[in-house]
Amino acid sequence: MSSVAKTDENTHILSIDIGGTSIKACILTEKGDLFSEYTKLPTPKDSTPEAVIKVIHELVTPLAPYSKVAIGFPGYVKCGIVETAPNLAKNKWAGFPLAQKVSDLLQKPVRLINDADQQALGIISGKGFEIVLTLGTGFGTALTFDGELLPHLELSHLPVTKNKDYDDYVGDKAYVKEGKKSWNERVERVIQIYKTVFNYDTLYLGGGNAKQIDFDLDHNIHIVSNRDGIKGGAKLWAAKEKYHVFTTYPKLNSSNGK
Repeated sequence: MSSVAKTDENTHILSIDIGGTSIKACILTEKGDLFSEYTKLPTPKDSTPEAVIKVIHELVTPLAPYSKVAIGFPGYVKCGIVETAPNLAKNKWAGFPLAQKVSDLLQKPVRLINDADQQALGIISGKGFEIVLTLGTGFGTALTFDGELLPHLELSHLPVTKNKDYDDYVGDKAYVKEGKKSWNERVERVIQIYKTVFNYDTLYLGGGNAKQIDFDLDHNIHIVSNRDGIKGGAKLWAAKEKYHVFTTYPKLNSSNGK
């Protein structure tokens, strides 16, 4: 292999997307192109930090080469530490140093960000005020302006009715309980709220249930896939410490002699 090829491979990024239903991973080039197959495994039912890390290890072991890791997480994260994880194991995640744990496990530097924010980086055009909404196990949001992520807001926990927040209202449990027709009516109402409140230039709808949308969308609303969103891991590493994240470096792993 030439030295040029080796140099290129040394810039590859392992991009991981942790969801309430599945955990996805692939290797990206620096430019965000897929270098490996897009693979996934089910999120463990008992989705404690230890169980999720075990699945991550199993998922990424066949993937190589890469020199750094990007992780999208379904909750609020700060400085590599999980603050909230509403759709994973209850009362198990607050304060958990996920970035450091994965960095130590894989012996690579890690950047950790909210999963909707990572998807946004892989999807947006970079022009004007763009919003990404993810319709999966829960309801994820990301706000961007001219290609830059705005500070993450957990808008999923704002009340949308007297006794429901957005997670409750259009998350997967609501889809299963209310049925496709009622769920679509709810999503349409949510879009109207966002259109009125944010007056966005472009809105993107992602997540596993976005494909269930059956009403007509405005010209500036687009349905996107998780496969597109995971490419945001490359842009996260191109960000040079932007987006309210920092790089977590691995501690020396005494078990492998390093």
